[in-house]
Amino acid sequence: MSIASQRPHHQVTFAVLAAGVAAYALLQSLVVPVLTTIQAELHTSQSTVTWVLTAYLLSASIFTPIMGRIGDMRGKKRIFVVTLIALAVGSLLAAIAPNIGVMIVARVIQGIGGGVLPLAFGIIRDEFPRAKITGAVGMLASLSAVGAGLGIVFAGPIVNALNYHWLFWLPMILIAVAAVAAALFVPESPVRTPGRISWLPALLLSAWLVALLVALSEAPEWGWASGKVIGLLIAAVVLAGAWIASESRAANPLIDLRMMRLTAVWTNNLVALLIGVGMYGTFAFLPEFVQTPRIAGYGFGASITQSGLLLLPSAITMFFVGMFAGRMAARVGGRILVVVGCMIGVVSMAILAFAHEQKWELYLATSIMGVGFGLAFSAMSGLIVSAVPPAQTGVASGMNANIRTIGGSIGAALMASIVTSHIGPTGLPRESGYTAGFAMLAGGLVLAGLAALLIPSVRSASTASAGVSSDDEPEHAELAMVPAGTVVGDKRE
Repeated sequence: MSIASQRPHHQVTFAVLAAGVAAYALLQSLVVPVLTTIQAELHTSQSTVTWVLTAYLLSASIFTPIMGRIGDMRGKKRIFVVTLIALAVGSLLAAIAPNIGVMIVARVIQGIGGGVLPLAFGIIRDEFPRAKITGAVGMLASLSAVGAGLGIVFAGPIVNALNYHWLFWLPMILIAVAAVAAALFVPESPVRTPGRISWLPALLLSAWLVALLVALSEAPEWGWASGKVIGLLIAAVVLAGAWIASESRAANPLIDLRMMRLTAVWTNNLVALLIGVGMYGTFAFLPEFVQTPRIAGYGFGASITQSGLLLLPSAITMFFVGMFAGRMAARVGGRILVVVGCMIGVVSMAILAFAHEQKWELYLATSIMGVGFGLAFSAMSGLIVSAVPPAQTGVASGMNANIRTIGGSIGAALMASIVTSHIGPTGLPRESGYTAGFAMLAGGLVLAGLAALLIPSVRSASTASAGVSSDDEPEHAELAMVPAGTVVGDKRE
């Protein structure tokens, strides 16, 4: 019997990969509607509890490329199992966390699981029949988007029936089963890519981001002119400079700065950063806004389930718009689609800032937000693919998604800073804090739209030199909507 015939059928492999990706997708969003509950249960402040989301986003943005690269070097199946174990350990620690410090550490460990996505895509590309690759990648991408949306909806019923600890116990059980199944039924890829991890750039990237985010989130309490805030901001600048120098000299850089200098790449990445600020800032604080009791003079006193349902329209419209955005980009151009998407996002943030007296206004705003972000993310994926040589498409698109995740961590910290700087006599944030926060996010999306105007045409010199036409749209542009996801399996690979 040949070695190939002994390998598990690709459908069995897909089922195991899907279970791991589904659990990861749920963990991304389950905590979003329950931040207020976690804040009360762990006796912490609104600005501090935001780190339950921020720490996860920051960790995922760092570890996703690292775990993907280690998988290429050491074996994708082996590292896929390791990432699942990290997810399970992080979930266990979060479930039993006695205080907010332990909870944040648990979320950092869970962020290591961001490597599940690139590793799953890599296993598919190594193991599946060529004709099945794009379909399988698209299904996992869809599962990621749907899973993230369902996590927002499931959070309320789980907390009501059990308690918030089960938001981590249930995924942990699924992850543990997936890890055992992966060890037993997922074949180890024979494909290896030699290289090594440059750890110093990774540490410096983490250090300057943490310094920046702590300064932004704690400034209302410490004071913007305080020595601690100024010191952290100076440290962030110094560490960022050291990171750039270290990354430029690294043999295997975490972020390819030479690629970043391409006009089509840095402009798309700037847009991704600013959109990430808006998207995750909204996800972190809209549930808290609607859960605010009426005694504060605003809010709806909504339950966790109701606040989750308010965010569901954005996931639905984002997913469906993403499926058709590639065709629209082929007709009108990706740059125009990114600009339009950003401007649609501005409308949604303006509604949240200035028209939030009725629930239907919030449903309208989140539906519009999904349309805008869906158009922008999917169009950016096509522009990135068209801007770089075929061998760099996965790296470039993954970098774009990671930068969006970094923007999300900055957005959550900024919103925490603005909202908590306006505290009313009831001890709750004033409505003006949310108004100012959502207006700030609208301004960020205006800047994103202006930055999108700088994106060169796909028929620019750099693109022409790569032999790329405007018709080279990814088969699965919806991958651009997956946090820390990577566009793979497109027509040009």
